[in-house]
Amino acid sequence: MSKLILRTSNDAQRGSLACVGMGMTLGSHLTPLARSHIEQADVVFAALSDGTVEMWLQRMHPDVRSLQSYYAEGKSRRITYQQWVDLMMFEVRAGKKVCGVFYGHPGIFAWSPHKVIEVARAEGFAAHMEPGISAEDCLYADLGIDPGRFGCQHFEASQLLFYERRIDPTGYLILWQVGLVGDLSLKRFSTGPAYRQVLVDLLSKDYPLDHEVIIYRCATLPIQKPRIHRIVLRDLPDVTLTAEETVILAPASPLKPNLAMRERLADLDKEYSIA
Repeated sequence: MSKLILRTSNDAQRGSLACVGMGMTLGSHLTPLARSHIEQADVVFAALSDGTVEMWLQRMHPDVRSLQSYYAEGKSRRITYQQWVDLMMFEVRAGKKVCGVFYGHPGIFAWSPHKVIEVARAEGFAAHMEPGISAEDCLYADLGIDPGRFGCQHFEASQLLFYERRIDPTGYLILWQVGLVGDLSLKRFSTGPAYRQVLVDLLSKDYPLDHEVIIYRCATLPIQKPRIHRIVLRDLPDVTLTAEETVILAPASPLKPNLAMRERLADLDKEYSIA
């Protein structure tokens, strides 16, 4: 009996985990290394953007297990995401090479990949995250935004309501999951116009109500084009939004030169200049 227990333990230690990104657009964003993790796995768990992408993944591996069925209206997403962790860890502990495949980047707006890697490493298993092309990456390309020009602030929209955050209107403001803004329960798939009005009221402290707002959703299939819809801030409550759509506000104020800092730097330049 003791020999059997020892062998099972050793087998379990050979279990491993890789969480990889599928990217956003089917077929064109998957990296060779991410594909390798998928093809070499014993079992693949998938949390993807739609059923078509999942069907495409099933052509790459005979044992793909969808995680989407664990979502349910009225069920906290905290419970769903913990179930995903438990499912993946069960197979890792059984000695299997597990691959979790997530749309976009597995580490962006994704609690489960971070958590399951943390748990696996704490138990002595090899665990790795392989990045993917995210919605943020697509946003910069599709909207022609260079984050290095004015800077960008990224917030999950509800964080602006739940916490005291400082908005800098001289840079881009990028708000994620506005369709769920104000949901403390994590049980809803959307919130209504009244919740978005609260967000608008907050934003109006830094932006005029006629300031342009871009509503963006990247393409997930090669035959699609990104959705780009422009409105003014005051109209945001009246627009139906999904959790996948992102709201972008361009800078509302010019950058203000920091004259004191420039003077200090000029003095340094003089001090360290080469004659």
